[in-house]
Amino acid sequence: MFPTLPERINVLVTGASGGIGQALCRALRDAPQVARLIAVSRHPPALAERDPRGIAEHVQADLTSAEGRATLAEHLDGTPLHLTINTLGMLHDANAGITPEKRLEDLDPAALNRLFEVNAATPALLLQVLLPSLKGRHPTYFASLSARVGSLGDNHLGGWYAYRASKAAHNMLLRTAAVELKRLNRQACVLCLHPGTTDTALSQPFQARVPDGKLFTPAFVAERLLDVIAQRRPEDSGSFWDWAGEPIPW
Repeated sequence: MFPTLPERINVLVTGASGGIGQALCRALRDAPQVARLIAVSRHPPALAERDPRGIAEHVQADLTSAEGRATLAEHLDGTPLHLTINTLGMLHDANAGITPEKRLEDLDPAALNRLFEVNAATPALLLQVLLPSLKGRHPTYFASLSARVGSLGDNHLGGWYAYRASKAAHNMLLRTAAVELKRLNRQACVLCLHPGTTDTALSQPFQARVPDGKLFTPAFVAERLLDVIAQRRPEDSGSFWDWAGEPIPW
C-alpha cells in the first residue's frame, strides 16, 4: 500500500468522525500494512465494525484546544508515527452564523478568526505536539487536507474570503514546517492535499452548483488520497497535490 513505509505501520487520523475521516479509517483498518490505527475526534467514530484484528483505537479530543492536543500527546507518548492524515476543517457553521462571503461587505472578524483557528492554526499546532512521534530516522508522512481555493495562483473567481485565506495560511504553515522537519527527520514528507468536492456536511449547502461527476463519495476520496500519498517521496515534502495526483500552484 505504501512502498516507502515498513511492513507494519502506526497511523493517526484526525477528524475521524467526519465523512472523509471515517472513510479513511475504514480503508486503513482493512490494510494489512497497518498495525495500529489511532482515530481522533470529538465524537466516537464507527470503528468497531469489521475490525477483527483489533487495531483501531479512539482518542476523544478536540484538537482545536490545547487540552485536546495535550490529551493526544499523552496517549501517543512519543510512539513513532509512519502516517498522519489531518482531515479537520471548517467552511461554514450555521450555529455561529458563519457562511462563505460573497462580498467584502460580508467580512466578519469573528468568522475570520474562527476559520483561521480551525483551518490554519490547528494543523500547525498538531504538528507541534506530534514532533516526538515524527522526528528520528523512520519514514513518516504528515498529510493535511487543504483546498484548491486556497491557491493564490488558481483564484479566478474571488469570494469565500475567510476560507480561501485560512487555507492559504494552512499551506504556508505546513510548507514552513516541512523545511524544519526535514532537519529533524530526513525521511519525513509533509503534504497539503485537495480532496475535491466530497459528499459531506462541509459541502452539503453548496452541492447544487457542483458539475455532474465532480461530487465524490468519501470512499472514493479516501482511496484517491491514500494513493496520492503513496506516490510521494521525501523530496516531495512541502508540496500541494489534488486528489488526482496533480500538483496545485501556490
